Amino acid sequence: MRRNIYLIALIFLITTFGFAQEGFPRISIGISPAEKPSDLVLTLEILLLLTVLTVAPSILLLFTSFTRIIVVFSFLRNGLGTRQSPPNQVLIGLALFLTFLIMQPVWSQVYNDGIKPYLDGEISYKEMFVRVYEPVRQFMIRQLKVHRNEDNVFMLAETLNMKIEELSDAPPSILIPAFVLGELEIAFKMGIILYLPFILIDMLVASILLAMGMIMVPPILISLPFKVLLFVAVNGWDLLTRGLVQSF
Repeated sequence: MRRNIYLIALIFLITTFGFAQEGFPRISIGISPAEKPSDLVLTLEILLLLTVLTVAPSILLLFTSFTRIIVVFSFLRNGLGTRQSPPNQVLIGLALFLTFLIMQPVWSQVYNDGIKPYLDGEISYKEMFVRVYEPVRQFMIRQLKVHRNEDNVFMLAETLNMKIEELSDAPPSILIPAFVLGELEIAFKMGIILYLPFILIDMLVASILLAMGMIMVPPILISLPFKVLLFVAVNGWDLLTRGLVQSF
């Protein structure tokens, strides 16, 4: 152990001595005039890409099934009354893996139709974005039709004084928020169904405590084990996961 410490100290001294002789390295960031107009355009494109990448995770999650899944999980935890159990990291991780499972056909089509041809040099980046958006657009339109949330598209179009005859005519600026609103509506409907059995247990426990004169005892302390027991007895996680996956 002591030999290793001496070896590390010797390497540190040698490195420091070498920098002292040759000078410490210096990192500088500067702006130099572009030799060609295309250099400036390329630089602006890189800056725009870096800016988009900072918010890309949040944007990508809105196009997927993540919104519905994580909202339903939040309703479940609030209905059980377990506060921070399961923790947020577990719920978000499970929601992400379920999102990958549900969106796998869409991502495969995105890669085969858009990303792979672009990497092979067959299409331009503009054509790549068009092809990448098309499978995602079809997914959003299909979910709006299946759950009968087409009125969200027409509502947003009406607020902008825009006439849209069919969902396929909706631009991304209308289709994307309409899809997110539809996902929230579906998640809240599923959350209400999840809440009902837990509310019945809370009301039953509160009535028993009131009849026994135990007014000062919080009903949540007594009903929590029964709600967890009921959820485990009916194999709730499997039923909930199956219902979420089949809803897509």
